Amino acid sequence: MQTPQKSSLKKKAIPYIASFVGSLIGAIGMNAFFIPHHLLSSGIGGVAIMLFYAVGIPVGTAIFIMNIPIMIGCYKFMGREYTLLSIVGTVMFAVLVDATASMASWTLIEDPMISCIAGGIMTGVGFGVIYKYNGNSGGLDVVGAIVKKYYSLEMGTVVMALNTIILAAAAYMFTLELAILTFVGIYICAFITNKVVIGLKQRKSIIIISNHADLIAHVLMRYVGHGATYLHGQGAYTMQDKRIIYAVIKLTEVAKVKELVNKLDPQAFMIISDASEVVGRGFTAPSVKYHQYPGDSLSMPHTKKTMPPEY
Repeated sequence: MQTPQKSSLKKKAIPYIASFVGSLIGAIGMNAFFIPHHLLSSGIGGVAIMLFYAVGIPVGTAIFIMNIPIMIGCYKFMGREYTLLSIVGTVMFAVLVDATASMASWTLIEDPMISCIAGGIMTGVGFGVIYKYNGNSGGLDVVGAIVKKYYSLEMGTVVMALNTIILAAAAYMFTLELAILTFVGIYICAFITNKVVIGLKQRKSIIIISNHADLIAHVLMRYVGHGATYLHGQGAYTMQDKRIIYAVIKLTEVAKVKELVNKLDPQAFMIISDASEVVGRGFTAPSVKYHQYPGDSLSMPHTKKTMPPEY
């Protein structure tokens, strides 16, 4: 059994390990797929690549220099611990970008379009690994983290929004075609970053309006294993009071919930939407076991979540 001290040390080490692994993947994606075709990556890396094309400053060195004022802002808004992680991540990324710079001469892919797709996927995976374990590689990552902290927006989306200037600069320095390819690469990077961070843990919020709300809520709790909340509403046409079911489920449970609801009430009205961040019991806190209500005819062992009988 791990001692609390070892467990705490392991927990603190994970973001640094993730920063190294993610930075390595991102650096390879940048040097192997973006730079050979005069494409730009997102964030400070994109600005550093522009400086490399213009005056020949090594990309990693430029990344490090431009991150100095960002680290000052990071200390002000995010605190000392996060700033330390940011500095380490920045140094790692800058060093790894310069260490893998020779890959830019390999030209692994001749087609610029395919290269921008491959680069977007690889850098997205790299940054996603970093973000998933609360690490960062400096630059707009820090800006994204600050916005995420105060506004709960996905970091990949925030960074994408901050890349407009880079796209305009790419169109000015090179050609519109390369600027468009840069946009494609940056978009793919942001998309993959969000997917890696969220993964299969993505949540869906569901609203169900039915005349059999009690039965549906009962079955959802019994066979899906999530709680549900009643919202009280009234039909605008019928003026009848209704119980509206609100629940948050996992992405992998959507099909099962739809099947259950359709079986219990084919006329039920359902709204399923994305829930970008869910915290609390059953998701980030331990869930409570389902308690069978008096008269519950759906008697099944707690360890089984099979389909209910026909109604």
